[in-house]
Formats: sequence, C-alpha cells, structure tokens
Amino acid sequence: METGEIRYLKSLAKQYPTIPLAATEIINLQAILSLPKGTEHFITDIHGEYDQFRHIMKNGSGAIKRKIEEEFSNSLSIAEKKGMATLIYYPKLKLKQVLKQEENMEDWYKVTLYRLIRVCKNASSKYTRSKVRKALPKDFAYVIEELLTGRPDVSDQEAYYNEIINSVIRTGRAGELVVAFCNLIRRLVVDHLHVVGDIYDRGPYPNLIMDTLMKHHSVDIQWGNHDVLWMGAAAGNPACIANVIRISAKYGNLNTLEDGYGINLIPLAKFALTTYGQDPCEVFHLDYREEEYDVKDAALDQKMHKAIAMIQFKLEGQLIHRRPEFQMEHRLLLDKMDLEKGTVEVEGKTYPLKDTSFPTFDKEHPYQLSPEEAEVVERLVTAFVNCGKLQEHVRFLYTKGSLYKVYNGNLLYHGCVPFNEDGSFKKVRVFGQAYSGRELYDVLENYARKGYYSIDPEEKQKGLDILWFIWKNANSPVFGKSKMTTFERYFIADKETHKEPKNPYYRLLEQEEIVNKILEEFGLSQQEDAHIINGHVPVETKRGESPVKCGGKLLIIDGGFSKAYQSKTGIAGYTLIYNSYGLLLAAHEPFESVEKAVQDGSDIHSHMMLVHHSNRRITVSDTDIGEEIRENIEDLEKLLRAYREGTIVERQ
Repeated sequence: METGEIRYLKSLAKQYPTIPLAATEIINLQAILSLPKGTEHFITDIHGEYDQFRHIMKNGSGAIKRKIEEEFSNSLSIAEKKGMATLIYYPKLKLKQVLKQEENMEDWYKVTLYRLIRVCKNASSKYTRSKVRKALPKDFAYVIEELLTGRPDVSDQEAYYNEIINSVIRTGRAGELVVAFCNLIRRLVVDHLHVVGDIYDRGPYPNLIMDTLMKHHSVDIQWGNHDVLWMGAAAGNPACIANVIRISAKYGNLNTLEDGYGINLIPLAKFALTTYGQDPCEVFHLDYREEEYDVKDAALDQKMHKAIAMIQFKLEGQLIHRRPEFQMEHRLLLDKMDLEKGTVEVEGKTYPLKDTSFPTFDKEHPYQLSPEEAEVVERLVTAFVNCGKLQEHVRFLYTKGSLYKVYNGNLLYHGCVPFNEDGSFKKVRVFGQAYSGRELYDVLENYARKGYYSIDPEEKQKGLDILWFIWKNANSPVFGKSKMTTFERYFIADKETHKEPKNPYYRLLEQEEIVNKILEEFGLSQQEDAHIINGHVPVETKRGESPVKCGGKLLIIDGGFSKAYQSKTGIAGYTLIYNSYGLLLAAHEPFESVEKAVQDGSDIHSHMMLVHHSNRRITVSDTDIGEEIRENIEDLEKLLRAYREGTIVERQ
C-alpha cells in the first residue's frame, strides 16, 4: 500500500475508527444504492413570473397530484383529492378557508392528518430514514417520525398512534402540524430542482423568485443570458447596468429595481426630466401590464427609458471599441446617424429614423457620454455594486450556477452550442485564443467568475467585459443569434432590420448525428439514455413545433413561462420531471391566481407527455450520487482490509 493511500485511509479512520463502524457504513451505503432515484424537476425561462413559478414549484409539475392518486385512487372523490392537493400547495391559506367553513374542526383535523400521513409515507418511501429525518421540521420532528414509522393497523400500537394525534389536537397545534406535513410532502416529492436559465427580466418579481430559490433544499442553475446580464450589472459593468435598467423600464418594472432591490433611480429620473422634459418619447413606449402598473408613472418612465437607452448605446460603443476581438464593429450605429437628414445607415443600407431628438448626442464624439450622463452612470454603478440584496442573489447565482451542467446522464444548458453551417463546432476567439464546444463554455465561465471575484484589475476588467459578451455576442452560447437588434427596433420602422438570425445550431438540432456529437463533446457518448435539456428559445406550440427532438434525445423546454411570450407559444411554459420511471414533459396553461387556486381548488391545467420510460426502475446506483457512493464503499473496504491486516490500528 502506497504512502499517499495510507495517509488518506488514516484520515478516513478518524471518521470510522473501528471495524464495526466501517462495516456498518458499507452496509448502509450498499443498501442506499438499491433505492429508487429521487425525482428531479426541470424549469426554465421563468422571466420574473413569480406566481406561475411558485405554483409549479408547489405542485411539482403534477407530481403531488400523482402521489395523491397513487395513494387514494378511487377511495376519495375527485373533489376530495383536489382539495387535498390545494391544501398541500397552500396549507396556511387553505386552513384559513377551512376554519371559516368547517363546523367540526376536530374531525377535520383527524381525517386530514391521517390522509397527509399516508401521502407523506408514499413520498418518503424512496429515501433512507436518515434522509427523511434530516428533512423534518424541528418543532415536529419527533411527532412526525413517530407517525410515519408507527403501525396504527397493529393493535399494540393503535392506541399510542391515535393518542399522538389526539394530543396534538387537544394542545391546539393541529393546524401547525398540518402545515408541517404539507411542507414536508412538497420537500420529499421533488428531490432536486434544475433551473435552466433566465430567472430575470420581463416579469416583475425576479427578486422573489431568487428568495425562493435560496431557501430550496437542493438546486442548481444554468445561467441564461438575462441572468448573466444581471450578474454583470452586480459586478459593476456599466453597459450591463444600462441594459438592466432599460429592459426594466421597457416592461414597466422599474419598481423591481427601486422596491425589490432598493436601487436609487432618482439621479436617472432627474436627468431624464431635465434632458427629455419636452420630448414625448413616443418611440420608447412601455410594454407594461395594466393590472400591475400605475399608468401615472408612464410619462416619466418613457423619458427614463429613452435616457438609459442612449446611455446604453454609448457605453456599448465604448466597449466595442475597447475590445475589437469581440468582432462587433457592425453594431456601432450611433456614428452612422445623420440627424440633419434624419437617417441611419445599417449594414450598407440607409433607413429613415423614427426619432431624431438626441440632445446629448455629439456628432464628433458619438460614443462619449455627456458630463451629466457620466455622473448618472457613476451613481448607478455605485448603487448596483453596493446593493446588498442584489449582491446576495448574484453570489447565489455564482455559487449554485454555471453555463452548463452534466447531471445523472443529462446535459443541461440554456442557449446553444455554437456551430458552423457545416455541422462543425464554431471556433471563437477569446482574448487571443480560439475555443469551441465544451472548452468555449469553460473559458467563458472562468472569465465570468473573474468579472465578479478577481482582485487583479486587468483580469477583472476582462471578466466584466466577457459578462457583456455572454449577454449579446453572436458567439455566446447563451445568446445564439447573429445580433441583438435593440437599436433597430427603437428607431427603424422596416421590420427586416429587426430580424435576429439564429445560430445554425437551431437548424442542425433536428439531426441525430449533431445531437450525438454534442453529447460526445460533453462526455455523455457512452450513456445510453443521455438527453440534452435546453432552454432559451420559446417553442411555438400553436404552430405545431415540438419540444422533443431526435426521438427525445434533445428537449427544448422553453414554452413561454413569461406572459410576454404566451401569445407566440400558445402555452405558459414546459417543465420536465425525471423520476425513477423515466422522463415526463408537462405543457402548462396560464396560472390564474393563488386566490382562485385556494378558493376553487383550481390548478394549472397541464398536458403530460411521456418522453422516456425506463425498462427497469432507475435506482440511486444509476445516478451520479451512486457513483460517489460506490467510490466511498471502495475506500471503506480498503480501510477494513487495512484494519484486518494491521496496517492501521483500530481506535476503541
């Protein structure tokens, strides 16, 4: 046995100092391998839609209903099963309703608790008792464990079991126990959550979504381009900050910044009123939702919208000049404007401008901020960098997130793997060196982390610039279009200029050899049931598009979670469930409201599609955790041999 291995085993011996302890752990781990794998839940392109997100999180994309159906089948009516599902989703709100309507609460508590115990036993059956114990709420850990492991059908235990429930009711804690059981059921039904990008922008409450994710017991995030934009803003990139504010203004969501994050926008508001006070800013109309927006703010918000858009175009021009290797000179459009003629030249063609009132524009220095604009930008950068709530959320994105993830034989990423038309991986130059495929993802993620964490000024600046590159460059894996035509959409009426051609990936992904090539690139070529799970581009279901490609090898699960996309997609988002039986794709209709769900027991109507069914039940042994467990067993067996051979001495 080599010295290094002995040193490692001695370290392991501190945790398992005797043969019985090491042997017991081997037995425990070996048994865990045979348990069914935990359920994974995939969700993408949330775009600030908190209510829809929260409900799908609570119902587990139908997983809760399936547990209730498995347990009660025809023994409960449809109305009773619907009521139980609503209780599990929103226990506190449902209890308030029940308290107003129910005459005999003692009986209701008894019946409800017995039913919840049955559902909870079903949900916990695939886990070890140790794992379930760790998930128990502290206040009711003993009570719940006794109720889950007790046998009310055995005469010796029946009285004990019933007395626990009677005592809980008598001491006035039955309502709290109901809530605790409901929370535990939701916790056990979904073992792990994957968020495949774009938590931010368009919808009004990304901050609440982030708060929810930070409380989740097990989650990973694959960054979308909108997430990276906010990460760049939090890191202090002025161009990213301008984009964040412009998009928030456009969708009537400046309250997200002011109230949700406490970012002071008064300097921008004052500047906008002073500079564009007499300008109706008609081109900068807002795409707000009437039910969620105070229209009295519209005039000011349009002026702020225009002010920050012009600042954005200037800041981005400066960045493009500073980083010629980004190859974005074709996006320099301010210097192509002729305000006397009211025209702009784009890609060799001249178009009339819809707006020519630009008081801060200097023809000789088109990308130079005016002194007033520069002061606004400086104050905004300070506000973003010093915003505690935003920094907390962005650190969580960095800690739990990445540009891609390989997990249990599936490859998860938000946008696309950049391809050439001939089906070869596109080579992209990043600071003097060419990368493609997986290497491109890795180098971009490395610099994205430097943009936030690096203390080296030069490396940090590179990282800051890469965060903006990831947001909107044609070669960014999470953008995947040849250009972002923000300028043209504001100022040019001809819609041909608004088009944003997609990377060849989106045409090639119908070919199985291309999908296989991607899986091989990310180390999954040997996995028989490997899948790519992809977000970013909404699937237009109402036009007959399918989210399932190449016989289920690739799944695009962006179905329009954001209300801004639902008229285009015809649904309100896809989610994916991967349990021990296979993959289930859910297509969701729009969520009405929490109030309606509680009052009427209404749920999101979802169409389920079986994407992949395993020939045998998938166990922990088949997962990444299973691989780790087998490695641990191997190490423990080496430790046992070392004890028995006398190489390492037991410590009694």
